[in-house]
Amino acid sequence: MADKRDFYEVLGVQKGASEDEIKKAYRKLAKQYHPDLNPGDAQAETKFKEVNEAYEVLSDSDKRSRYDQFGHAGVDPNFGGGAGGSPFQGGFDFTDIFDSFFGGGFGGSSRRQNPNAPRRGSDVQASVAVSFEEAAKGTKKTVEYQQIETCSDCHGTGAASGTSPKTCPQCNGTGQVRINQRTPFGVVQSSQTCDKCRGTGKIIETPCKTCDGKGRVRRKKSVEVSIPAGIDDEQILNVSGRGNAGQNGGPNGDLHVYVSVRPHPIFQRRGNDVWCEMPVTFTQAALGADVEVPTLDGKVSYHIHEGTQPGDVFRLKGKGIQSLHGRSRGDQYVQVTVEVPKNLSKRQKELLSELDNASDDKNYQKRKSFFSKLKDLFED
Repeated sequence: MADKRDFYEVLGVQKGASEDEIKKAYRKLAKQYHPDLNPGDAQAETKFKEVNEAYEVLSDSDKRSRYDQFGHAGVDPNFGGGAGGSPFQGGFDFTDIFDSFFGGGFGGSSRRQNPNAPRRGSDVQASVAVSFEEAAKGTKKTVEYQQIETCSDCHGTGAASGTSPKTCPQCNGTGQVRINQRTPFGVVQSSQTCDKCRGTGKIIETPCKTCDGKGRVRRKKSVEVSIPAGIDDEQILNVSGRGNAGQNGGPNGDLHVYVSVRPHPIFQRRGNDVWCEMPVTFTQAALGADVEVPTLDGKVSYHIHEGTQPGDVFRLKGKGIQSLHGRSRGDQYVQVTVEVPKNLSKRQKELLSELDNASDDKNYQKRKSFFSKLKDLFED
């Protein structure tokens, strides 16, 4: 664990960063280093795994608290004695003082949880990159991620085949022992984690060789995920039950898949509408013309009217993106850009000069209006 970078440093955030700051940093870095966007780049793949591991811890309030207190040792699943264990045993818990006065010490109920009670597994994160068209139409993608699963050899007990864990004789399976502590309030009884079983309540005499007695192992997993039509950049898909394995018979956590949508060379998304710019010739804009317009469904024919101006926008109804939570579909908006011809031949220049000489103010309304306003301005 000594060679691991600080998780806050990995995400480029301060230790006191908010959940939103951590999430924003993760999304940016996951998109930057995603293997689909960096094919064959081993360094990017390593960075991507490092970013995911850091976010898995810092996005979970319990894990983040343990990490802030104990560093990597507090969150490494292969460190210590299993669920409920702490990398630093025997630490004094001041809440136990109040347990002694207001809890078990005066007949109240203890707040300590059974270390062997079922616990849900934690959620894990992964990222997937899709094209603009795949996001609009929907697709299926295979997502790879790291998952902590129950050891198949010991079935989660941590004990070698043919053996089983024993109840800890020091804490009688509770995972906690009572000790007397001298405090400013006098000598009171408090609880601390059992140093013999490290809080598990069990002793494993012959550890499983596959998981080293932990009962769980980390493995690379893959799952096919359905990307729904209409998904947008940085949205999250939840895959139930694909997270880390639960403990003591508890259910698995979930898999959160962060979706990155690659930019399109022509289209831009605005809500469920699609926008694009399309160049037309000077002649097409002046005389009107039938043009082919690219859409998500292929090319469609559209007639631009005579006298179309640069910046004019026309709409193709229903050619946008499907709503993620419904059947409605946005529109496509096409903004016209008029391309002024370059590299004209002598004959072409002569023809344009003839056109200009034959034109008057009725052909150029904006120009006429401009000079009219200019004239009024100077006369005033």
